[in-house]
Amino acid sequence: MKYILKIFTVLSLLTINAFEAQQVVKNDTISGTPLSMTMDKKINDLLGIVEDKCGTNLANNPGKSWSDGTDSSSNSNTPRIIVPERELSRSEICRRNPRIMGYKIQLAVVKSNEEAREVGMYFRRRFPNMKVEIDASLRPNYKVMAGSYLSKQTASSDFSSVQKTFKEARLIPYRVFCVEAK
Repeated sequence: MKYILKIFTVLSLLTINAFEAQQVVKNDTISGTPLSMTMDKKINDLLGIVEDKCGTNLANNPGKSWSDGTDSSSNSNTPRIIVPERELSRSEICRRNPRIMGYKIQLAVVKSNEEAREVGMYFRRRFPNMKVEIDASLRPNYKVMAGSYLSKQTASSDFSSVQKTFKEARLIPYRVFCVEAK
């Protein structure tokens, strides 16, 4: 009898804690893509209540807008998520981040500043329309670099013509000013 009561108690606990799993499909709030998951009906109902409360709070009291700096409520600090509807233009990208990772043509690495200036003047005589830059961050060595490019494809024509004169020239990743880059 004692064992039957224990089995009955265990079975009753299992039936009380049993849950009904169901397939739930929710839409992503940013992109709108459907997301399907399996969860208990009670949990789905609770999530629905919380989502409804969030939706009514935002509709009735937009709170602080992070983009324009206004504050209509001291309690609410919900950030606005802004998703651009189109791809940004080059000028918009440059305005946000004026210095980006691009490419430069490394002409030579020399031991002194005088040698770097000589290489730069020699290069300017051969290619007057390209900008030359001396990088002294590797002292005692100096890098002599030319041009500013956004990608390897935009640098390819200049690089092939420079490589005829400077055999050791290489295309290296380097920070460039977005406005100057090709």
